[in-house]
Amino acid sequence: MSYYPVFLNLDAQPCTVIGGGSVAARKVEGLLDAGAAVEVIAPRLHPALAALHTAGRIRWRAGTYPELALDAPVLVIAATDDAAVNRAVSANCRARRIPVNVADAPELCSFILPAVVDRSPIKIAISSAGTSPILARRIKARIEAELPARYGALARFAERWRTPVREAVPDPAARRRLWEETLDGPIAERVLDGRESQADALMQTALAGTSPARGEVYLVGAGPGDPDLLTFRALRLMQQADVVLYDRLVTPAILDLVRKEAERIYVGKARSHHAVPQEEINARLIALARAGRRVLRLKGGDPFIFGRGGEEIDQLAAQGIPFQVVPGITAASGCAAYAGIPLTHRDHAHSCVFLTGHPKDAALGVDWRTLTQPMQTLVIYMGLQGLASICAALIAHGLAPSHPAAVIQQGSTSAQRVVVSDLAHLADAVSTAALKAPTLVIVGEVVRLRERLRWFGLEEQSENAFTAPGA
Repeated sequence: MSYYPVFLNLDAQPCTVIGGGSVAARKVEGLLDAGAAVEVIAPRLHPALAALHTAGRIRWRAGTYPELALDAPVLVIAATDDAAVNRAVSANCRARRIPVNVADAPELCSFILPAVVDRSPIKIAISSAGTSPILARRIKARIEAELPARYGALARFAERWRTPVREAVPDPAARRRLWEETLDGPIAERVLDGRESQADALMQTALAGTSPARGEVYLVGAGPGDPDLLTFRALRLMQQADVVLYDRLVTPAILDLVRKEAERIYVGKARSHHAVPQEEINARLIALARAGRRVLRLKGGDPFIFGRGGEEIDQLAAQGIPFQVVPGITAASGCAAYAGIPLTHRDHAHSCVFLTGHPKDAALGVDWRTLTQPMQTLVIYMGLQGLASICAALIAHGLAPSHPAAVIQQGSTSAQRVVVSDLAHLADAVSTAALKAPTLVIVGEVVRLRERLRWFGLEEQSENAFTAPGA
């Protein structure tokens, strides 16, 4: 059976729901959202419906159908647990040409209720023609993930500017191009970010014809490697960028999610070798944005945690280049979680310290007393090359040689490997396992919990886990 999709105007229209349970409550909620005047026929009301009745939002006729007959509704929903009652309601409504829906009985319906993605005034209805409501809900979830929560605000913004745009740009083709640029550029981003006053100012400038070609920079955290850990906002910006500057920590699976037409520029850095110096990266970001391009600066982990994002936005701000920063899951939390190592735990660690490891400076540039406190976890980024010196220094400043530690290679990806040992044996164990950067070092009692908590660790799938002597 095929259905004709349609959106009904039910504002102040009488609609009847027969049944007073939890299913009926969900149907009533949808009708009220559409502005309908809802009547419920039921001997008893679900607490949610009782609250609506007490608040005066619905009318309740206490009793059962057909003892209580239908008045003259424009739409009826039957949501009782009595199949005979539902069939009778359906037959009555069909005879009177009243649209009727019977919950979970498509053969008794003259219309069906779709799964709805609500970004009012934007609404998207998904229907499986009654064949698989669960499949429709799954499709809805996919669309929900792709569609920003403030898309409704963008629609209202467009409505507010519709008349001024028509008056300022009488040519239909030019007007269409303006709207396409508006809804796919910095103005729309301001609205989606809740900065509508800035969006209004940009729109006024665009209509005045004085807007210079000016792009925007998106500093986006790509997370530790697993594409599933990207945020919705990161994915949205990745899909609308004109050019992407990415580093070596961005995995191919994540880069594949960038808009196919976008130009890709590798600006990766490795220890002692910068493919592109930071000063040149800053200059490229500024030049590309000034040329009117939407520039995606895609960084592994989080831009503000050892990602030099602060340096880049400092230069962008100084040059008046608009930018957005999208946080990412930093390697510390992402890799530790996938390895089954909590960074804090009531019984093992009350604090957690992030730091970088530099082999030329075993002291790491900090007071060792702050790093060797009890009930503390250390997370060391870029510590592979200086691992032996770091472990020796931690032992020399008070931690026991048996203090647990781990090194995670390519955390959260299918290539993840984990070496678990203690400070006395960790460097040798890592050398034996031939781990390679990028890695993350975790030092603390929380490492002991790994055996109990690593039920979903990726390295289990590839048998790359390694526990060293002394662990």
